[in-house]
Amino acid sequence: MKQPGDTHSIKKYTAYLKLEKSLAANTLEAYMNDLSKLLDYLGGRKATTEVTVVDLDGFFASLSDLGLRPRTQARILSGLKAYYRFLLLDGQIEADPTERIDAPSLGRHLPEVLSVDEIDAIINGIDLSKREGQRNRAMLETLYSCGLRVSELVDLRLSRCYFDEGYIMVEGKGSKQRLVPISDRAIREISTWLEDRSLLPVKKGQEDYVFLNRNGSALTRSMVFRIVQYQAAMAGIKRTISPHTFRHSFATHLLEGGANLRVIQQMLGHESIQTTEIYAHMDKTYLREQILSFHPRNSEKA
Repeated sequence: MKQPGDTHSIKKYTAYLKLEKSLAANTLEAYMNDLSKLLDYLGGRKATTEVTVVDLDGFFASLSDLGLRPRTQARILSGLKAYYRFLLLDGQIEADPTERIDAPSLGRHLPEVLSVDEIDAIINGIDLSKREGQRNRAMLETLYSCGLRVSELVDLRLSRCYFDEGYIMVEGKGSKQRLVPISDRAIREISTWLEDRSLLPVKKGQEDYVFLNRNGSALTRSMVFRIVQYQAAMAGIKRTISPHTFRHSFATHLLEGGANLRVIQQMLGHESIQTTEIYAHMDKTYLREQILSFHPRNSEKA
């Protein structure tokens, strides 16, 4: 969402990059993608010419919260610095707010993020000949495709799966429920697992849980941790991996692919005073379209 003044400023900036800087098309697109992330964060609350250091600090904090790599954050900052230098030269602002923003330290520890190839290797490496093979495949596909917390995964209920509509309902922190789009691929994997699940001796009181152990009880968080670490080791990944790594990878891959920042924040169920007002009115059809468009597991190749 843009302020009216942003349209004029960005149009002039684009012309400047094309005509005076003679940037290649892919480089120009990268600059525009970086700027669009800031626009997503601002959500129309103020124009880019009104942005302060405080706004930028909040923006980069949100990128860190999503698990975006420091190198990627540094690249985004570089793109924003170019934009604000132009606004300053063009007389649209009197001071450059990016001058007081330091580039993220490349040595700073951020949550581990897997590449798309590593995600593929982990999920495709699951042995489907084992009793728990299809369950584990459906579980990890859901974890990555939906960006769930491990607690949300083990608590997923059959009664909260709306596959015809393409959504699942999860219960996040503070017992707050939210609708999360689920890909057709994850739905297929879960549906196949439910065939195996129907053969289990389900324990009383556990009938509504999607993912069960071989004794018919809901999985525990520690069991999911062990499964993820085992499958990562089988895929030859030597770094320390946890279920939360899938969540950070989900957010990073979507954001780097160009998905709307606020859509990702709603998907993750992040609490933020600045974003809840917008989330309350966000169109669910648009939300699902954004996730399915930018998630790497939903490509034609996949």
